[in-house]
Amino acid sequence: MSISVDQIKKLRQDSGAGIAGCKEALSESEGDLEKAKEILKKKGFEKGAKKGDREVKAGLVDVYSHNGKVGVLIEVLCETDFVARTDDFKNLSHELSLQIASMNPSSVEELLTQEYIRDNSLTVDQLIKSVSGKLGENIQVGRFERIALGE
Repeated sequence: MSISVDQIKKLRQDSGAGIAGCKEALSESEGDLEKAKEILKKKGFEKGAKKGDREVKAGLVDVYSHNGKVGVLIEVLCETDFVARTDDFKNLSHELSLQIASMNPSSVEELLTQEYIRDNSLTVDQLIKSVSGKLGENIQVGRFERIALGE
């Protein structure tokens, strides 16, 4: 089956994956866009899992306040300062802050096993691994603190 440039563009726009990865996923799925997205998602998790033992020595601290009633401070770690400054990494850190504010996990381990609030087909760990696969670095949650007014 022939894969068109428009199909590759659409999948690339939807997934953020590279051109070669999109073309390969579309070939595997015989042109089915939804199946191709699933293939890319699976490959992203696999790539992220392979990076898990590499040292994390950079990252950022994200701060989130929900209407002045709940506050979250989270440390998200990666391998290089370059990746820590990317929009994808900053967005992941913010999404993790929102997850903590709304779901109130008691530990990093509990956070990682929770369903992701924006897509309940993913766990938070799977979300992190997909971003890790996309950015090509090991990403970990170092620690976090959630403070709610009156608690």
